[in-house]
Amino acid sequence: MDNYFADRKNKLDTLRNTRNSLKRADQSAELRCVRCPACQADCGEADLAANLFVCPRCGHHLPIPADLRLRFLLDRGTLREQFCHVLPQNPIGFPEYDDKLALLSEKTGLSDAVFCAAGAISRIRVICAALDSRFLMGSMGTAVGEKITLAAEYAKANGCPLIVFSASGGARMQEGIFSLMQMAKTAAAIRRLSDAGGLYISVLTHPTTGGVTASFASLGDYILAEPGALIGFAGPRVIEQTIRQTLPEGFQRSEFLLEHGFVDAIVPRGELRETLSRLLALHRR
Repeated sequence: MDNYFADRKNKLDTLRNTRNSLKRADQSAELRCVRCPACQADCGEADLAANLFVCPRCGHHLPIPADLRLRFLLDRGTLREQFCHVLPQNPIGFPEYDDKLALLSEKTGLSDAVFCAAGAISRIRVICAALDSRFLMGSMGTAVGEKITLAAEYAKANGCPLIVFSASGGARMQEGIFSLMQMAKTAAAIRRLSDAGGLYISVLTHPTTGGVTASFASLGDYILAEPGALIGFAGPRVIEQTIRQTLPEGFQRSEFLLEHGFVDAIVPRGELRETLSRLLALHRR
């Protein structure tokens, strides 16, 4: 009984914090402008949010908070955050890491770099996870790996599709070898889902790099990408310095990867919900 009330309190606290953060954002958004890094146009943050954080002038896809991404995607009123009990740890005692985690949690409203939620898209039940580049560049530590694994296990147990949005700088150095272990852990969870006949859709956003690219991000039954996203293992500058050659124009961008068969489709953010709806309907059990 105590566990029931504790769980209930955690859910209410999460809803209250989310509502308050959205309210504060709405109150101040009109006063702020965001400059598009592609065309340098200034856009009111409220207008930008209404356009799904896509520049209305040039179509550049700006980063989007993970929780808002899923709120835009899922059917209204169906979003239920999952795995709130999973919190980041400091397994190797990295200096000042705990303070940095606390600061980022307060700033973003997230406990770590991934937000997971169950819900529905066009009335089809799904479980989703979205990485958030505001939190240590969306890097994967033990908590992120655990949540992705739990999301895959939830999909397998409930017979619903898994959708993961990747935006990451890779494995988290502050957790050392424990972060690298998450690559194998998440890949194994995706394999178990696949063996059970489950559907996994991976959506690659800017940037998706390092250990995330080398694990669950590249294992989707469908791999979609946002326009202009940087996708790869090592960054282009590192590769150029290593091989001492000039890379092709647009190397590692989603358009280049589509041309070379690494992704199945490039889908603008405004068309993603409709695209996912069609894919889910094709595989509906």
